[in-house]
Amino acid sequence: MKEIKSIIKAYSTIDFSTTKAALATVARVEGSSYRRTGARMLVLDNGTWLGGISGGCLEGDALRRARHAIVRDRPSVVTYDTTQEDGHEIGAALGCNGIIDVLFTPLDPGDDQNPVRLLSSLVETRTPRVLVSITGGDEAPAALGKTLVFDNQEQFLSGFAVPAMATSLLPDIQQCLDHHRSRTVVYPTGEGTSLKVFIEVLAPTIHLVVYGGNYDIYPLLRMSAELGWISTLVVNITKAPKAMVSLATQVVHNKGEEQPVMDDYTAVLLMSHDYKTDFAHFQTVIKSPSPYIGLLGPRKRSEKMFEALAGEGRPVPEQDLPRIFSPMGLDIGAATPEEITLSILAEIRSYFAGRQGMPLREREGTIYGD
Repeated sequence: MKEIKSIIKAYSTIDFSTTKAALATVARVEGSSYRRTGARMLVLDNGTWLGGISGGCLEGDALRRARHAIVRDRPSVVTYDTTQEDGHEIGAALGCNGIIDVLFTPLDPGDDQNPVRLLSSLVETRTPRVLVSITGGDEAPAALGKTLVFDNQEQFLSGFAVPAMATSLLPDIQQCLDHHRSRTVVYPTGEGTSLKVFIEVLAPTIHLVVYGGNYDIYPLLRMSAELGWISTLVVNITKAPKAMVSLATQVVHNKGEEQPVMDDYTAVLLMSHDYKTDFAHFQTVIKSPSPYIGLLGPRKRSEKMFEALAGEGRPVPEQDLPRIFSPMGLDIGAATPEEITLSILAEIRSYFAGRQGMPLREREGTIYGD
């Protein structure tokens, strides 16, 4: 989401009376690639660009293709095949070994449905959303590049650019939402004809709720901001350093009545370094919907909490144990605050991505594969 927000911000500064722009979007990846579907690149007709669709091997040609789409004022799709051994093939030098479809869409500032304006309406979402883009079709070439936000079935059926095919898309849209996975689907429309559609699931930005105010909070807030995540710092505002407070997206006074807002994309981190304080906060956050509750420190601290609650007749429910990470973080031999932060954020990212956090060399299949 960080790249999308950067593109939206840059788009808002364009003077369209003197400048034109296009958006390049990776709509399909078959095999390996540096970037995955949904990667984007904003291109201006003066040659400047922001974002990226590969590791650098495709951007030069993509810049040319985007400017061509601007001149023609018409969307286009280009397929890059980097599986070939031919050294003259774009991307072959990097050995990407994949086939990539890129959708180039000229941006009309007066069109409420242009892809950047649609994205700007979704960046603050706290539930997964779906964008549906037409990336190929024999019978409806004029619909190429048309993008629609899926809100509900009735809205989609009435708004999709190829009405006759809208119903056929509904099961695949629901499947993408259920599995939190984007995909490109090809639908037969007649004898030898088809419609290609990119169904993109946009997940909410990861939200960190951090309880604590010690010096190890600094790298945590800095690195999470660099990742484009949002953060809520729960701390004694009267004692917290201004430099620390300035790093958080939001600050909540730990002595006040206000409580941080938590949802299915929130990770809670208890980092006060004080057992009683963490124990008190733990009893509050265990009631939240947060799927990740991390405790800093040795396992015996959380075990002590569990035993105390059980002794009071309030044992931690069995179904809540999988979302408690104690000690939190991946085992990377972290020792310094910065390394510990790296360990914690890597675990959170792997959790929300549904991954195990193992070495990629031990992974079977492609890096981005399911």
